[in-house]
Amino acid sequence: MQTVLMRWRDEAGAFDCETHSNADFVLYFGPNATISDDRFQSALRTLYPGARIVGCTTGTAICGIDLCDDAAFALACSLDHGTVKLAQSDISRESSHDAGAALARDLDGPDLAGVLLFCDSLNVDGIALLEGVRSRLPNGVVIAGGLASDGSAFERTIVGADCAPRERFVAALGLYGAGMVINQGCAHGWDVFGPPRRITKAAGLELFELDGKPALDLYERYLGPDAAELPAAALRFPLLIENPDNASEQVVRTVLDVDYQKRSMTFASPIPEGWSARLMRGAIDHLTEGARVAAGQAAGRSLNNDGGLALLISCVGRRVVMGQETADEVEAVSSQFFSGLLQAGFYSHGEISTSSSDQRCGLHNQTMTVVTIQEAA
Repeated sequence: MQTVLMRWRDEAGAFDCETHSNADFVLYFGPNATISDDRFQSALRTLYPGARIVGCTTGTAICGIDLCDDAAFALACSLDHGTVKLAQSDISRESSHDAGAALARDLDGPDLAGVLLFCDSLNVDGIALLEGVRSRLPNGVVIAGGLASDGSAFERTIVGADCAPRERFVAALGLYGAGMVINQGCAHGWDVFGPPRRITKAAGLELFELDGKPALDLYERYLGPDAAELPAAALRFPLLIENPDNASEQVVRTVLDVDYQKRSMTFASPIPEGWSARLMRGAIDHLTEGARVAAGQAAGRSLNNDGGLALLISCVGRRVVMGQETADEVEAVSSQFFSGLLQAGFYSHGEISTSSSDQRCGLHNQTMTVVTIQEAA
């Protein structure tokens, strides 16, 4: 498997690497305006006319060990033996499960090893989407990817799949081949604080009450003057959601929107009533260690050969908290891999991670998720 990483030079209207290739697939990430630009899309298609071209918006791209704010890049991948297939669908929160099932039906086939999934984050029920995908795929197929982001703006997120990127859209790239090796790791490193609070009122994506009191009141109390910057300010205080009947079943969730009139908060995934919730905050060294752990999980099962891709999908909340120290977590990931594995990725509004041995498919917030894609000789 061969990979080429190219950065977009907006002033030149071209990529910095003009190497033509018979790539099987191309991934791209960058700001809304850049990836929507006809020059950007035309340049990709000219360079890689036979490739499946998939990408989404982000406020921060990861290029090797560098962070690229307000810049775009593309990653071209040529497989030695494997093949790919692309599926796409329009999507809404109400149609998320059906859209996921339709994508899976299109991709299901012999030697399907994994699916890379990218979706508009502001118009989707992430859990329903993933449940739909999983419902139509055989056991053992890895599902990984992320929800598009626009940094902490939460205004517009777009996805492209062999077409101009747009809102209310989801793309799924199937990876096929007996020699395809896909591994991943996922960890966060956030610290919990304050008492556990019972989710006493929630409906779908909306959280109304914790311990019988308005959930928004709790956030405003902890944020103080920063509450005026909600929902972006909530990125610094995610929630740890835990099943009281199974402590190992827990996920991190981040606020996407607030309703001051209803005193409620909206998340990218459903919030289950009866579960417990605890506020979290981040220390840079702990978040960095979480990223290292995620990379170690993927690296421990990866092939030690030349070639391959390490796709990093981290959360915009981590970017907000870590600021100029965000490079620490990217370097921590890099330290776990051999030099022949190309590292790239983006900061998302949600990370998708599941393992080949786990039948659950997880949508996470505020994690570092690392996916390695390689081919056995």
